[in-house]
Parts: sequence; C-alpha cells; structure tokens
Amino acid sequence: MTTNRLEAFSDGVMAIIITIFVLEMEVPEGADLESLNHVLPTFLTYVLSFVYIGIYWNNHHHLWQAVERVSGKVLWANLHLLFWLSLLPFATGWMGQNHFAEIPVALYGVVLLMASVAWYILGQKVVKNEGTESKVGKAYQKDRKTKLSMLIYTTAVAIAFFQPIVSCAIYILLAAAWFIPDRRIEKALEN
Repeated sequence: MTTNRLEAFSDGVMAIIITIFVLEMEVPEGADLESLNHVLPTFLTYVLSFVYIGIYWNNHHHLWQAVERVSGKVLWANLHLLFWLSLLPFATGWMGQNHFAEIPVALYGVVLLMASVAWYILGQKVVKNEGTESKVGKAYQKDRKTKLSMLIYTTAVAIAFFQPIVSCAIYILLAAAWFIPDRRIEKALEN
C-alpha cells in the first residue's frame, strides 16, 4: 500500500482535532477586555495544543515523504498516534477550565508523553518496514530527541503534582524544541 491514503486519513483526523479545539472554546459573556480574563487559560492551552498538533502534522508529513510503502503494523502504529492526539482536546479543555490545576496539568502531560511514545513506535515500525538502509532508516538511526522528550515529559508529569506552572513551562519548551520540522528526514531526502 502507498502512503497516500494513510496521509489523507491522518490529515483529516488532525483537522478534526483542531476543529474540536475551537468548538470547545467559550465565548466571553462581556464586551470588555476584562471579560477575556475568564477564557484566557482556555485560550492559552488552545494555542499550545494547536502548536503541538501542528508539530505532529508537520513531522508526520515529512516522515511520509521518505516512506515508500505501508504495512498493517505501520497502519496500527499510526492509529495509535492518532488516538493519543485525539485526546488532546479533552486534556486541553480540562487544563484550561481548571486554570492549570495539578491533576489536569499532569493529565495533559500524560497525553503528550503517550503521543511521543506513539511517535517513537511509529518511527520504529516504519524503519522495520522500510529497512535500516532506507532513507527513513538512516534518518532514524539514533532517535535521541524523541527519547529525551519522553524522559522530559515523564519528569514534567511528576512535577505537575507540585508545581503545575513549571510543568506547563516544560511543555512549552518541548514544543519550541520540536517546532522546526525534523531535519533528519530532510537530510535523508537530499541524499
């Protein structure tokens, strides 16, 4: 199977996730700037989550440029990733509506951690399917950035129970670290 259908399906799921984010946002009741204070936490979590979906969509797109074929295991690994990403609207809303309370911030981190784990698994399945000498195989030889991210997400989840704002800052820093598309794929495609 080619990657076209998998890409189109994944693009659709990510577009729906972003749509859910927007539909979950409340409209302020007042017409003054002060009325925005009530929805500001929800808006800030929306922005962060939108960036995360954008990061996954962008890296997902780059990955499939280097992949030539898809197996059943790759399809299931991709669905695993989409499952965790689909939980972001719930975790985003809960964290924002509860003004960055400990448990919602920890849950948000768990969802980000599991999406990172799912991304790692997807990469491993793709490499196994394509071969270690393939473009993607060479690009993913050492996936230190994903492994380090998983460790940092785990740490941020633990910190959330004591300092949830610190965990939020860690989530923002990790988003910044992944904001630029994965250069490993670009380099592999150039060769």
